[in-house]
Amino acid sequence: MEFYNSHILSVILFTPLAGALLMLLVPRESENAHRWLGNIFGFLGFAVSVPLVWKFDEVAHIPGFLFIERAEWIPSLGADYRLGIDGISFLLIMLTTLLGAIAILSSWSAIKSRVKEYYILLLLLQVGMLGVFMSLDFFLFYVFWEVMLV
Repeated sequence: MEFYNSHILSVILFTPLAGALLMLLVPRESENAHRWLGNIFGFLGFAVSVPLVWKFDEVAHIPGFLFIERAEWIPSLGADYRLGIDGISFLLIMLTTLLGAIAILSSWSAIKSRVKEYYILLLLLQVGMLGVFMSLDFFLFYVFWEVMLV
């Protein structure tokens, strides 16, 4: 049984990606700007995932995947953009967003060279991990798995 088609999973998934894309526009010499943007989007990623706790608690009694999102992606391959979560992936998503924010904050003074690349790749890693935990389509899972490996 599916629950309603909200877009909370897409918002959680693509918030760190928005931060990484925004950081591409900031000059490399602005290391403090990269640190601030990385931390802002790291904590914003956690902040947008917190409402999932209350929404999940409301519907936890419904069996199957929850918060299903569907869209045609590559029809010739039969690949769809399908996201959804169950109880285990809910916990992994919350853990990923919390630990991602902590990891970004803890690297404030530790990273001294290639700061821009570090924060962009750390945010992309978070997108990849979240996508792996949310994807319900095998091809989409594979794409996020490869993003996570990079």
